[in-house]
Amino acid sequence: MVQINDKGVNVAVLGATGQVGMVMRRILDERNFPVKDLRFLASAHSAGAVLNWRGHDITVEDVAKADLSGIDIAIFSAGGGTSKVWAPKFAEAGAYVIDNSSQWRMHDNVPLVVAEVNPEDLDDVPDRIIANPNCTTMACMPAMKALSDEFGLKRLIVSSYQAVSGAGRAGVLQLMNEAKAAVEQGADKLVFDGSAIDFPEPTKVVRTIAFNAVPFIGAIVDDGSEETDEEQKLRNESRKILHLPDLKASCTCVRIGVFTSHGMSINAEFEKDVTPDQAREVLAKAPGVELNDIPTPQLAAGKDPSFVGRIRQDQAVDGKKGLSMFITNDNLRKGAALNAIELAEIVAKKHFADQL
Repeated sequence: MVQINDKGVNVAVLGATGQVGMVMRRILDERNFPVKDLRFLASAHSAGAVLNWRGHDITVEDVAKADLSGIDIAIFSAGGGTSKVWAPKFAEAGAYVIDNSSQWRMHDNVPLVVAEVNPEDLDDVPDRIIANPNCTTMACMPAMKALSDEFGLKRLIVSSYQAVSGAGRAGVLQLMNEAKAAVEQGADKLVFDGSAIDFPEPTKVVRTIAFNAVPFIGAIVDDGSEETDEEQKLRNESRKILHLPDLKASCTCVRIGVFTSHGMSINAEFEKDVTPDQAREVLAKAPGVELNDIPTPQLAAGKDPSFVGRIRQDQAVDGKKGLSMFITNDNLRKGAALNAIELAEIVAKKHFADQL
């Protein structure tokens, strides 16, 4: 534990050495989070590493050996299995846990929160565990919340175009190695023959991802729907976050050869009539949303907002009750790290105001 300031909250980051953990550390600094004491924790494999934060050298602790007392807020980015084991232990020791995995999202006593959408759900955290939504859900919610409040959201159909960083460092390395192999062998050969390039064997994404789109993320669920768990997350999480238990939603998740930022093609149906101009007027005022004529993953990478554009009337919906649009958002930043830090800020103000 390293003391940073005389006042503030005691913060621990579990998974501090990982891809998302690195972004979390950066955002804690960027947003001047009110840290008093700061601890970095990880598995035994990463324990002992020294990470610098605002000029302070902090040694990464082995979570299995760490004293969990005295932590006010613990921010997790270490996977569902780790969270299942350690979130209750941190909570029992007195910490509020903000978890970035899928482990706790659909538990009744665990708030599932997007900072701009449903912060009031953090008023009561009975088990002291808070869930961060999936990155595709996260990108959609600020825009969908604003439109739902105004026009009554009825149905969502989403096709996602998800970056390889969503599969971790291994996904990034797979794309980089495959792209390098293709360029060295003459990538233009792929114009006429998809097997013209001798690609390395896939190491993380289930098929070759360079210059490709792979319509399979996650694992097939065992309920007979033939959906993947990634595809079901958008429906289930959207219902919980928006407090719309009967929302009809369907998603097809596709991994594409982009390093960072997910894109989503959205068809939304509403209870009330809505025109593209009315939608743009609402979205221009929505927190966490930025309008852009042609939103792209490259535009969103490294930035906070969900960029929304290509807004038009959905021609497959009767009358003016449907909209089509495209949304893109940095899956590492807002999709994981930033929202977790924003939730920590809300928790600090709601539950540790006397320490600030």
